[in-house]
Amino acid sequence: MSLSVSRRLAAVAAIAVTGLFAASSPAALAAPAAVTAAPTPPDIPVANVKAHLAQLQTIATNNGGNRAHGKPGYKASIDYVKAKLDAAGFTTTLQTFTSSGATGYNLIADWPGGDPNSVLMTGAHLDSVNAGPGINDNGSGSAGILETALAVSRSGLQPTKHLRFGWWGAEELGMVGSKYYINNLPAAEKAKISGYLNFDMIGSPNPGYFVYDDDPTIEQTFKTFFAGISVPTEIETEGDGRSDHAPFKNAGIPVGGLFSGADYTKTAAQAQKWGGTSGQAFDRCYHASCDTSANINDTALDRNSDAIAYSIWTLGAATTVPPGPSFENTADVSIPDSPAAAVTSPITASGVTGNAPATTKVDVNIVHTYRGDLVIDLIAPDGTAYRLKNSSSDSADNLVTTYTVNASSEVANGVWKLQVKDVAAQDVGYINSWKITF
Repeated sequence: MSLSVSRRLAAVAAIAVTGLFAASSPAALAAPAAVTAAPTPPDIPVANVKAHLAQLQTIATNNGGNRAHGKPGYKASIDYVKAKLDAAGFTTTLQTFTSSGATGYNLIADWPGGDPNSVLMTGAHLDSVNAGPGINDNGSGSAGILETALAVSRSGLQPTKHLRFGWWGAEELGMVGSKYYINNLPAAEKAKISGYLNFDMIGSPNPGYFVYDDDPTIEQTFKTFFAGISVPTEIETEGDGRSDHAPFKNAGIPVGGLFSGADYTKTAAQAQKWGGTSGQAFDRCYHASCDTSANINDTALDRNSDAIAYSIWTLGAATTVPPGPSFENTADVSIPDSPAAAVTSPITASGVTGNAPATTKVDVNIVHTYRGDLVIDLIAPDGTAYRLKNSSSDSADNLVTTYTVNASSEVANGVWKLQVKDVAAQDVGYINSWKITF
């Protein structure tokens, strides 16, 4: 990234990321609260990222050609990353688990400081498949977050949030390492993670620029970065539920991330937009022996690595808002199949002074067989509707997540309602519980 681009991004970095994460339909919400300037994000030297990839390639070459779970190349990869982080002043923890009869490893690195009750976590899987060294999948994401972590150290960054990084094992066997981490994290610790950023394949040789659309504030942060360097993006669909963000999302943690494409084919429209070759896969060496250090697009790697730093610097500077009084409804409310009318679940708030905050938090727990069909609104006591979720093509079941709503124009006390409508047929479910926190 050129110096002029860095200055341009420094300007957009001052956009607000206040409190927790925003709701999914900004147009339906009140105006955002006041902004807080974030520290200027650095330009991540792509040469440094490529140096890490060269080391991972050497490790694979010296250990049977791969860095797969249970193989010596994976443990050597973990040791390499850990040594870099230890030398840079991170507190590292090596977490072990067993999968397919072999010991697996997660590496967790915490940067000292920041609010321990508001953790911004960034992760990537470090393992390859058995077939090859896995330099794009996922040496690229692993090297990108490693170099960004080292940039945190070099700059002496003192973010508002506590920064944590994770390198996951056995992702290629079904996200085993990240699932183990989340499943063994106490509930109180899960609640402290305000967001998780995932980077799986960010240097594909015929690249696209795809942004996860799970959490709107994280999504917009990445879109703002790419708009600042005049690179168009598309919503990521190829990897939905197939990488390490999924266990975090299923635990109700806001997630986001970047992806440059795997074995899907680049269209003519995408080639016109991004360059590259239409009719070819984004990564023709996906899960193959040719996923070597030659299987990297330097421009994509550079842009995505800079985007990682931008997101951490921006989201890490977000203002932490202490929780206020909470009210919960745990009564089950059946959600009838389409075309039936919407249903509501009420909560009466009382004893709260003044208006609701700009960071009103709505925790939703819905059991459903196709959550993409659900449209969800928060109805204020005066009848104003705040859209939390639109319908989508998300075919997964259940919805356990948190939305943040700027309801500062509403009096806090009164009857609030969660309104849910199923907009397509052939699925069933119910509101299990929901909670509003002022």
